[in-house]
Amino acid sequence: MNAGGDIKKTKTTDKKRTETVKGQKNNADKKKREKKDIKAEAEAASADKIAQEIQDWHDKYLRLSAEFDNYRKRTIKEKADLLRLANEDLLKDILSVVDDFERGIETIDKSQDLDALRAGIHLIYNKFNDFIKQKGLKEIESMEKPFDIDFHEAVTKIPAPSAKLKGKVVDVIEKGYILNEKVIRYAKVVVGE
Repeated sequence: MNAGGDIKKTKTTDKKRTETVKGQKNNADKKKREKKDIKAEAEAASADKIAQEIQDWHDKYLRLSAEFDNYRKRTIKEKADLLRLANEDLLKDILSVVDDFERGIETIDKSQDLDALRAGIHLIYNKFNDFIKQKGLKEIESMEKPFDIDFHEAVTKIPAPSAKLKGKVVDVIEKGYILNEKVIRYAKVVVGE
């Protein structure tokens, strides 16, 4: 009976060992599942975090885009206003010269003294010339200067009155002007050949 009892004990021990191994295996499987669940949760949290960051960047982009569009519209409006009102100061300054012309016209109608009229017109002309020089406008000196396509526009060519005037300006039909180093009107000239 002892042998039968040993067999029973062995079977019971084997059964316990099998159950222990199964329990350990179940525990290992359970730990693996827990690790997988933790990893899946971490990945889900990471994906949520990335999705939130994407949404934040998208919102920032939309706000920045809207701000830039508003800035662009505001700048265009300011430019248009500046162009529209740019001549305001210039015209205010010209008004004093216009007043002088009006006084001169009144005097012409009443006066018989031509010398006084001539002197008055010269005064107004000199005042206007000083005004335009203050604003940066300069006359292009052309008479008897070498013809230069950067400043002159040749209207015609004529035989030069003297050898020293060949290739030079012999007559100015319309004066040219430079505003702050930029030619705003080319001088229309006659060139000697």
